[in-house]
Amino acid sequence: MKYSIAIPAYKGKFLLKCIESILCQDYADFELIIVNDASPDNLDDIVNQFDDSRIRYFKNEKNCGAENVVDNWNICLSYAQGDYFILMGDDDELMPNYLSTFDGLINTFPDLNVYHCRSFIINDQSDVIRLTPSWPERESVYENIWHRMKGLRSQYISDFLYNREYLVSKGGFFKLPLAWASDDITSFEASAGKGIAHTQEPVFCYRESDTTISNSGSVDLKFKAIEEEEIWYDIFLKTMQPEKSIDVYFYQNIKTEKNKYFLTKRIETIAYNGIRERFIFRDVFYFLKNKKQYNLNLIQVTYAFILALKKSKSKKI
Repeated sequence: MKYSIAIPAYKGKFLLKCIESILCQDYADFELIIVNDASPDNLDDIVNQFDDSRIRYFKNEKNCGAENVVDNWNICLSYAQGDYFILMGDDDELMPNYLSTFDGLINTFPDLNVYHCRSFIINDQSDVIRLTPSWPERESVYENIWHRMKGLRSQYISDFLYNREYLVSKGGFFKLPLAWASDDITSFEASAGKGIAHTQEPVFCYRESDTTISNSGSVDLKFKAIEEEEIWYDIFLKTMQPEKSIDVYFYQNIKTEKNKYFLTKRIETIAYNGIRERFIFRDVFYFLKNKKQYNLNLIQVTYAFILALKKSKSKKI
């Protein structure tokens, strides 16, 4: 089987390490697609350091930007020729056995559209600082969604591997502003019929940074993404009917807890992304004044303020 690994590249800081980790795979049959999203960094010099026929380098004429980052994900997909597709963060790294581990998982469960691996969390020095939880070898979409809603799962776009033909047939990755929850919904849709398989071995390294999309960007765009994500959940609950008794249990819990889940998401978005430490009281006043716009009440905005204060104090300790 041939694999396509694609990097939607914009930042140059860790791109060299990223590419090196991919080219060091112990499974050789893959292509590396690098798409320069009109970066202000000199990515040409980084890519030109490698003389490897597996690398295919492309440049976007215009920058897709953070709001429309999924557009660039799908541009990457359009260049892919492999049987399976991986989207790689430009500051992340792969373990040498990433592809061979997934190859073994696919041979065990050859009929699925999506596969997933455990991950290391690394810092700027590539030191491991955390490890994501283990998952069952195979599970249904209902169990997957429920664990994600309960905060029991940590996952990133690059620890998923997709059947390329399936992903193309769906029109690519599910688009939401800032790609917020786009990785979640894309994986949920891919696992809706046949489920998802996981490898317990951590073979992906996610670089944690304060400047990732999850920690930056427009609050209004994030609220728009949350609204569209909730619409997707509503459609999913109306159109999917579980057959196994354990899946009925997860389905009912998703249905019961959905409103609380999205309320918590709105509150935490304000607390961690909307209320800035330097302007904490001014920002709180803004959200109190516009609370209806964000589908929140006085108590909920006040709670967001308390969370923001706790966050600010924890940074000073």
